[in-house]
Amino acid sequence: MSIPNFTMRQLLEAGVHFGHMVRRWNPRMAPFIHSERDGIHIIDLQQTVPMLYAALAFLREVAAGGGRVLFVGTKRQAQRPVEEHALRCGQHYVNQRWLGGMLTNWKTISKSIDRLKQMEQRLEEDEGNLPKKEVLNLQRQRVKLLRSLGGIREMGGLPDAMVVVDTNHERIAVAEARSLGIPVVGVLDTNSDPVGIDYPIPGNDDATRAVILYCELAANAVLGGLEEEQKLAGVDVGASEEGGVGDTSLDVDDETTEADSEAPAAATAEVAAPVDSPDEVNSSGEAEAVTVNTGGEMAPEAAGSDGAMPEGAGSEGTEPEEAAPPESAVPETVVETEQ
Repeated sequence: MSIPNFTMRQLLEAGVHFGHMVRRWNPRMAPFIHSERDGIHIIDLQQTVPMLYAALAFLREVAAGGGRVLFVGTKRQAQRPVEEHALRCGQHYVNQRWLGGMLTNWKTISKSIDRLKQMEQRLEEDEGNLPKKEVLNLQRQRVKLLRSLGGIREMGGLPDAMVVVDTNHERIAVAEARSLGIPVVGVLDTNSDPVGIDYPIPGNDDATRAVILYCELAANAVLGGLEEEQKLAGVDVGASEEGGVGDTSLDVDDETTEADSEAPAAATAEVAAPVDSPDEVNSSGEAEAVTVNTGGEMAPEAAGSDGAMPEGAGSEGTEPEEAAPPESAVPETVVETEQ
């Protein structure tokens, strides 16, 4: 999967070009504003498209390198899309209140995550043996911790990139990421400050359809990176396996060639020799043919009373006299039944 494709029409239909009212603008966003209409700033989508593409390429690169991506959106219209698409691409999210120090004080946050896991384990194992009051207390604490830490409980460390829907609303998260050197992909409305955002995306950060589009494209970019990572790993493994199979095939071919060279002699040895003398016939008047298998052991095969070759021993139309072994091989294949 390559970088997700999107069109200008998709951005227009999602309302990405609508900014805030003119009186609420941030002058630092002036380079990204196209015009003003009915007291509302219109964002220049011709600048949004390449900047959005660059942000998606960065997320794909992070995911392809095995990095962790954190989706952040705690405002009402962003909570559900952030959680849904973060889970869809196997990444992490914060869609409730951002706890101060969630990144800069990760050591304490990780202890709270461990406490949450221990609490869930205790409720699962000892719920029937605990007093009802204690069970209710544990359940309340669990719900509270899940609301704040449920999306990062499996993150296992600081993220390698952070996607922020509204940089103004998530200014604490952006400040923590900047202090730790974590790259930030942020959606910037006309009232936002682009300073400190590594991969800015000028666009509407309030419209639900626009927020869903951002999250969907970001998740698709992450999935593309994960697919590339698995593909590269598969190629490496496949190359090593292919080399092993090639070596084995060479050995097999050598053995097959050697076996093919011995096949005519083995086939000749398996053909019953014609019975010409009475000494080679048993008391019942029937001939007993003895063949030599490839392992050097002798195995008797019942021949017909007329001394014909067993069915299927040679090709069609082949007579025993033509397939008979040389005279030097006859004494080794025929055993006299009467002394």
